[in-house]
Amino acid sequence: MPYPDQFYPVVDSVAWVARLTALGVGTIQLRAKDLDDSQALQIVSDALEITNGTATKLVVNDYWRAAIVAGAKHLHLGQEDLVDADLHAIREAGLTLGISTHDDEELATALRAGPDYIALGPIFPTTLKSMRFAPQGIPKITEWKKRIGNIPLVAIGGIKLEQAPAIFAAGADSIAVVSDVTQNADPDARVRAWLGKNAKAA
Repeated sequence: MPYPDQFYPVVDSVAWVARLTALGVGTIQLRAKDLDDSQALQIVSDALEITNGTATKLVVNDYWRAAIVAGAKHLHLGQEDLVDADLHAIREAGLTLGISTHDDEELATALRAGPDYIALGPIFPTTLKSMRFAPQGIPKITEWKKRIGNIPLVAIGGIKLEQAPAIFAAGADSIAVVSDVTQNADPDARVRAWLGKNAKAA
């Protein structure tokens, strides 16, 4: 299976991880904010307990120490997290590494770290968190993909299922989705629709 999968939901709880794993989602990012070390280790361990033995790959956002201790295989870091992370320890633990980017300087920083994928965002306006970066727009996806070559490119930020064909056509390898699943009136149906579309796109 590709990593990350074309459909890449980002959620903030173990309950969401369990729900998406049961639906057959291939890659899930666990992004829970403002946890101390023990809380981070607990939530990562609980999530791994759910995904272990399934086809689902769990990506831990930010908490690289907890990811190493808990035996996770996949990690995602934002630019702020990247500054303080021990990349040697992360690689020694065998973790894959995805990195967020928003502008040229961040892309250069990310590429120096030798990432397994690059995330670009926000593609569209997003209400989930205040962003100091303006929406990138679809053309930026094509530009970024040309620059990073064979490294998988993940598009994130305000993307809905109906926009997926244009996002993939622009060069994205994967779409990270938050509100289109977690704020949907029928999340399970939305997830199945995403999985169905990606099966057709593959």
